[in-house]
Amino acid sequence: MKTLGFGFLLLLAGASLVAQAADGNRPLLERGRYLALLADCQACHSAPGGQPFAGGYEIHTPMGPIVASNITPSLKYGIGSYSEAQFGAALRQGKRADGANLYPAMPYTAYRGITDEDIHALYAYFRQGVAPVEQAVPPTPLPFPFNWRPLMSAWNGLFLGPTVPPTEGAGKRLDQGRYLVDVLGHCGTCHTPRNALMAESDGSYLGGSAVAGWYAPNITSDLVSGIGTWSEDDLVHYLRTGHLEGKGQAAGGMAEAVSESLRHLDEGDLRAMASYLRTVPPIHDPRQSVQRSTFAGRPQPPTGLEPLLDRHPESLASSDVLDGSRLYNAACASCHQIDGAGTANQFYPSLTHNSATGDVQADSLVMAILQGVQRSTNSYRVAMPAFADQLDDGQVAALGNYVLQRFGNPALRISVEDVAESRAGGVQPLLIKALPYGAMLLMLVLLLAGGALGRHLWRGRSA
Repeated sequence: MKTLGFGFLLLLAGASLVAQAADGNRPLLERGRYLALLADCQACHSAPGGQPFAGGYEIHTPMGPIVASNITPSLKYGIGSYSEAQFGAALRQGKRADGANLYPAMPYTAYRGITDEDIHALYAYFRQGVAPVEQAVPPTPLPFPFNWRPLMSAWNGLFLGPTVPPTEGAGKRLDQGRYLVDVLGHCGTCHTPRNALMAESDGSYLGGSAVAGWYAPNITSDLVSGIGTWSEDDLVHYLRTGHLEGKGQAAGGMAEAVSESLRHLDEGDLRAMASYLRTVPPIHDPRQSVQRSTFAGRPQPPTGLEPLLDRHPESLASSDVLDGSRLYNAACASCHQIDGAGTANQFYPSLTHNSATGDVQADSLVMAILQGVQRSTNSYRVAMPAFADQLDDGQVAALGNYVLQRFGNPALRISVEDVAESRAGGVQPLLIKALPYGAMLLMLVLLLAGGALGRHLWRGRSA
C-alpha cells in the first residue's frame, strides 16, 4: 500500500509538472498563432470547407495551379516530422524536408526575413497548437518544364536575395511596419510587378501588378497613382475592413487577406503597417493624371428598375441583350442604385469615387462582375454575387463599359477579348507566351546537335 501510495504521489507530481509546462508554453503558442495570422498562412493552406491548414487549396498562377500542402503536424501527410531547422529552411529558402524545392507561390522570398525568434514561435504553434489532419493533398499539376522542381534552384540563385535589413534610422515603429508589410505580410508578392522570369521587379516595389485576373493596385506614396492621399486612419480602417468610403473596396486576393489575416491584427500592428506604407517611395504611372477615386460620375435622366426578361437571375444567361444600361438595371441597380450612389450607409458602395471604376485598367472591375466579392470583417460579411455564369463576355463588356462611362473613367474601354482574358485568369506573361517557341527552338537545337554528332561518327567510321 505504501508503494502504491508513493507511486500515486509521483503520478500527481508528474501531472502537475506537465500542466505547469503547458502553462509556461502558452505565451509562445499564442505568439505563434498570431504570427500565423500575420503571415496569412490559413488562407492558402486551407481548402474551401476543409480543415484548417490541411492543404488542398489551388493557388492560380500563370504557370498553372499550385496545390498548397498540408502543414498540420501529421507525420504522414503534414510537417510533423520536420525539425525546427527544416521548418525554417522551408520558410526562408523554399526547401522541403526531403530537399525538394518549393514554388514561390509560398512566399519564401519574403519570409526569408523572419527572425529566429518568430520561426521558433511558429514552429511551436504548428507542432503543438494545430490539430493534425491525416489527409493527403493531390500533387501540383504544372506542365513541363515547370513541374521539374530542380529548375527552382537556378531561379533561387538569381532572385532569392539576402535578408532585407531594417530601415536605417527609421525608428522602432517604422521598422516594425516594414517587417509586417515586407516580410510577414508579404505585400510585395501581389502588389509588385513581375519581370520576364516571374520574379518581383527591382525598382517597382509595390507599384501595382496583375494577379490572377485582378489588379493589385499601386500602394506607394504617390499622390496620384498610389495611396499618398490616404491618412494613417484611412489605411488602418481599410486594412481592418477592406472598405474605405469614397476610395475603394477590397476584392479578390485582398478581400481574402482582410478576411483571413488583417482584421484579426492588433491596432498597434495595423498602425505600424500604415505608417510604413506612407513612407514607401512613390511610383507614378504616366497614364494617370488624376487619382483613381476622384471620378464623380456623369448625370443621366432617371429611369426605373427594368427586369431584363423576368424576375429570375437565370434569365440573364439566356438573354442576348447587349445594352449596358439594361444589364445594369437588371443586375446591379438594386444594390448600387440607379444613380450608382450605393446605399446611404455605403454597405452597398457607391460606384463613383471608387478606385475600381476610376483606374487606368479595368481588370478588377471585370473580375468583380465575373467572380463577385466575398469579404468578412469583424462586424459583417460582404457578399456581392458572381455573374460569370449569367453573363457572356459580350454582356460583361457592355455592362462594364456602361459603368465606366456613367460612374468612372470614361476614357477606359473594355473589349470582349479583355473579358475572355480575365475569365481565363488574366494576361499571360511573356515567359508563358514564349514557351512554345522556346520548346521548338530546343528541339531544333537538339536535332542539329544530333545531326552534327551523327556526321562526326560517320566520318570517324569512314576514315
